[in-house]
Amino acid sequence: MSPVLSLVVPVYNEERNIAAFLAAATAALERIGEPFEIVFVDDGSRDGSLGLLIAASATDPRVKVVSFARNFGKETALTAGLAHAAGQAVVPIDCDLQHPPELVAELVAAWRQGADMVLAVRRTRTEESWPRRTASGLYYRVLRWLTSVDIPAHAGDFRLISRKVVDVLNQMPERHRFMKGIFAWPGFKTTTIEFQAAPRADDGGSKWGLFKLWRFALDGIFSFSTVPLKMWTYVGLLCAAGAFAYLAVTVVQVLVFGIDVPGYASLLSLLLFFNGLSIISNGIQGEYLARIFEEVKGRPLYVVGGRWGFNEAAATDARAARAGQASTRRARPRWRPRRLAAPDADPAAAPVPTDRGAPGRLTTRRPRAPRPRPDLPGPPPAAARRAPDAARAMAQRTTGVFRLLAAGWAYQAFQDALGARASSTAGSPRGSTSVPASACSTSAGGPAAILLHLPPARSSTTASTTV
Repeated sequence: MSPVLSLVVPVYNEERNIAAFLAAATAALERIGEPFEIVFVDDGSRDGSLGLLIAASATDPRVKVVSFARNFGKETALTAGLAHAAGQAVVPIDCDLQHPPELVAELVAAWRQGADMVLAVRRTRTEESWPRRTASGLYYRVLRWLTSVDIPAHAGDFRLISRKVVDVLNQMPERHRFMKGIFAWPGFKTTTIEFQAAPRADDGGSKWGLFKLWRFALDGIFSFSTVPLKMWTYVGLLCAAGAFAYLAVTVVQVLVFGIDVPGYASLLSLLLFFNGLSIISNGIQGEYLARIFEEVKGRPLYVVGGRWGFNEAAATDARAARAGQASTRRARPRWRPRRLAAPDADPAAAPVPTDRGAPGRLTTRRPRAPRPRPDLPGPPPAAARRAPDAARAMAQRTTGVFRLLAAGWAYQAFQDALGARASSTAGSPRGSTSVPASACSTSAGGPAAILLHLPPARSSTTASTTV
């Protein structure tokens, strides 16, 4: 029989409280008269808590245990408990008996009247110190102003959650878990019941230190609000307006009243102030970037070291369902182009069912490839494919011929210029030099004439110059 009520109990070093809590919770749930289960989530306890829980699960099948491979935090333990709870109504509760198990009956009565979530709100917080009460009230007032989610100020994790709300919460895979905001985010019909928190059963202090509470408060703000990221636009505008006002006052003091404005102290103060603003702005951007980095890595929220008391088949089905939901959320469908049949496609080209396969099995066969149709254009012949190559080779040869012709014409023009120069200097009074005409002729000795800087000879006799 599936349970109607599920208690989710995070446990971290609660060895001294487990026996008292089991006795009180079992008695309170039995008086309600509905099938129930108690799901303990051991968050990497270092004492004997896990051994006591395993022993209790062995003696009572209604006690179920989930053990983490290491400490992941209370918020993650609550997430794991909600994922493993099978009841129609789930009640997260602490193991130190500050949340009275006798109040579960009132939560169930409000749930049966139609509420989807029943909050247990503290009347007073006299068990806490005055600074902590004041800081808590101020924080939730600021948080409600920054976010659009209505998060009650004095409501903790102790509440009743219906199954449809639990299903929504299990689909929220964010890594930074601020459970008070996550519980309030889905909405649904909510009612409250007041109670007075009892002293801790072990007379011990809170396991939440100052730095841990500070990180928890930042998770609540940065997980449910983007106002800290957007407010720096307005801070920049205010700083710019203040700078212009200060500049105007300085100009008036110097030009109108002749007052010498001391610059060192004011300049240093302004530099330190604006540098501080820049560092704060970078820090806030870093907080959001760090959360983006944690989300895109896609690591699991927790690692289960062991389970006790669960029906293996049901646990396997539940894990498969959760894995299917996760894969549905993460995996993107791969787009593939759909093959469309041609308008004039042959219907015979489709697969044809046949019974040629194994007995009692219907297989398909593919018909032969369609024959080429004469009315459709086929591939170009080999001669047509070689035509561009032949044209390219012809163009290259033609270009080479023209280059040779141009070089010959240029050389002939150069020879004519040298001949004109020789004819203009033929009567100059210089010494005589005899050079064979074969070394200076245009046909056989053109290059030699160029090297000797002599004009080419016009006859086959010896060229002479008379001084």
